[in-house]
Amino acid sequence: MSPIAYTGAIIAVAIVLFVSNRLPVVIVSMLVALALWATGVLTISQALGGFGDPAVIFIASLFVVSAGLEVTGVTAWAGQLLIRGAGEESRTRLLVLTMSLVALLTALISVNGAVAALLPVVVVIAVRLKRNSSQLLMPLVFSAHAGSMLALTGSPVNVLVSDAGNDAGVGGFGFFEFALVGVPLLAGTMAIIILFGKQLLPERNGATMPADFSRHAKTLVEQYGLVSGVYLMRVRANSPYVGAPPSAIDLAAYPELQLVAVQEGETAGPLRRPVIDEGDHLLLRGEAAAAAAFAGEKHLAFREEGSSGKGEETLFNRNSGLAEVVIPPRSGLISQSVFPGMVTESGDLIILAVQRGGAEIAAGSAARNAGGIKLQAGDTMLLQGTWKALDSHLNDPDVLVVNSPELVRRQAVPMGPGARQAVAILVAMVVLLATGIVPPAVAGLLAAGAIVLSGIMSIEQSYRAIGWTTVILVAAMMPLSTAMMETGAAKLMAEHLVDLVGDAGPLALLAGLFVLTAIMGQLISNTATALIIIPIGVAAATAMGISPRPVLMSMAVAAAGAFLTPIATPTNLMVMGPGGYAFGDYWKLGLPLLIWFFVVAVFIVPLIWRF
Repeated sequence: MSPIAYTGAIIAVAIVLFVSNRLPVVIVSMLVALALWATGVLTISQALGGFGDPAVIFIASLFVVSAGLEVTGVTAWAGQLLIRGAGEESRTRLLVLTMSLVALLTALISVNGAVAALLPVVVVIAVRLKRNSSQLLMPLVFSAHAGSMLALTGSPVNVLVSDAGNDAGVGGFGFFEFALVGVPLLAGTMAIIILFGKQLLPERNGATMPADFSRHAKTLVEQYGLVSGVYLMRVRANSPYVGAPPSAIDLAAYPELQLVAVQEGETAGPLRRPVIDEGDHLLLRGEAAAAAAFAGEKHLAFREEGSSGKGEETLFNRNSGLAEVVIPPRSGLISQSVFPGMVTESGDLIILAVQRGGAEIAAGSAARNAGGIKLQAGDTMLLQGTWKALDSHLNDPDVLVVNSPELVRRQAVPMGPGARQAVAILVAMVVLLATGIVPPAVAGLLAAGAIVLSGIMSIEQSYRAIGWTTVILVAAMMPLSTAMMETGAAKLMAEHLVDLVGDAGPLALLAGLFVLTAIMGQLISNTATALIIIPIGVAAATAMGISPRPVLMSMAVAAAGAFLTPIATPTNLMVMGPGGYAFGDYWKLGLPLLIWFFVVAVFIVPLIWRF
């Protein structure tokens, strides 16, 4: 068999395996790369070359940047804005806002960057509104494809066709000239998704959808009886407690109050200094009248967020959070004595309450006076501390964490610690991508490195943030593009098509090039497809005596229509897991959109750029 025949057979088998869904997509993609080497179509360096491709590095770095935005609560904040703007009931408004946002972002930083940034936002929205993620994630990606035609920076293909116009002597395309065709593409895409998306998309969620933690703090404070009567008081400069040790706090005159903890003002963690200073905080439980009287006598100020006495606001905020842990069998903590208000051995966490069988065992001073509570297997403790302390100290094998503080913070604390740094890093990456000062892979690596160096995420967290299935899948399928170009299979297909339709007129040429570009774009990258088709399209236009400009723009539209398979683009793959999609789900919504792209490319483009 010839190399072209081998390549065709490998593509056919891969498509059957992808569609059948009997093997994991990562295994299929790896088999494709190995088969190209085993048949002699590619060398081993070429077959595994995708793993070092800059595009793959860029995609991996985008996962880290996206996770940084999620960890700091930026995505939770964006999700709240979207929910507030769309309302909880209006599917149409939610889709319009989401698709508009991703399209505009795509025009500036490319499809991959925009989808990676907004993917966790949309997942949070799906969880919060109890909607199926499959109904939201494919519209996100497909509208991003349409948005790539709004500006020159929306896609590498746009740059290629503009350069080809300059090389052909007919001039390139302006930065926003693409919007002349991009706006109709986006409007039609949004209309089709809104009108028919509900029927054409499956109703399911990804296998690993996160839980909804939007009411997590409220649930915990209700369960542990801390809904009201919890106060955080700031020590003023003229307070008698300034310069005194924590043991000097005497509540004998206020039996209605219990001292839970003394916190450092700068860190919101338990006091480590031997004496109290101005700006430190006292955390108390009790009656409102007694709390007000105590604050007045001791010159303490209620913190703004805790002045109402609501436990949810006082204990759970940007600086500090709550975590519930269970004492497992054979834990080293069994039989140890603890009491509410006690600081843990690390010195960073405070035990707020202890429950056994769902009921509180004893409150602060009562438990302390009785010598503490002896822990048993199955007891639960409510811990409070800074988010950093919760992340650092809850991997102890002696306790089981009910809900990961990191996951809770991502959803429930909008614009938390590190949010400003994360936004600044994102803006810097967008500027680098939009200006082209450095290659995209460099911009992504710099941003990912800044996320780690700024302390937003650790190295281990960044490893976990990367979607390795997507990275491996993209890297393993990239050699297929190389094989089609190396063997001449793609060029042979294109030349036959031009010979077939070239004499039928300019519209037939556009239609033929669109069909070929669209078909190839479902199997190999649209950038590789454009590199193959562009010179043939320009040569055909010159031979027919027509301007190459409409031909080039039509091919750019066709290359953006990568809707029919998950392997068409990296972004299609990004949403496959979170959306719970199967291989055959894409074409059902993708086909009507591809037909609309065909109408625009063949009939609307020549009205704007004349032959």
